[in-house]
Amino acid sequence: MIDKVNVRVYATIVKDGKVLALHEEYVGEQLMKFPGGGLEFGESVLECLERELEEELNITVKNIEHLYTQEDFLVSKFRSNEQLLSIYYLAEMVDENELLIMDPCIEKTEWVSLNAEENPFLLPIDKIVFDVLKKKLL
Repeated sequence: MIDKVNVRVYATIVKDGKVLALHEEYVGEQLMKFPGGGLEFGESVLECLERELEEELNITVKNIEHLYTQEDFLVSKFRSNEQLLSIYYLAEMVDENELLIMDPCIEKTEWVSLNAEENPFLLPIDKIVFDVLKKKLL
């Protein structure tokens, strides 16, 4: 039975035709995902985005623009009692030299080409967002 809604907020940070992705292990599974995470009670979605980027990658962003909000019902892949609602923003790093992995769960970062023939993301909403991003920017 679903009894929780988990709001997730993510950034798509693009540079030179590539988007920033994180590699991490979560619940024993290797993931490539966009930077961001869960909304905490009492914060706005933009406050969440800024907090998550600072906590994960030591970065601040500018020129934040809404890109995509999940439209379909989705049960969490990792918690069967949670419904996910994911919101994605397009943003620019203020200073790329500040990029530093702060979260020990993040194994590495990767700049993924938007020209990739196959969609490299595995999580269902990330797959949609990668395609939305390609259509918007290419």
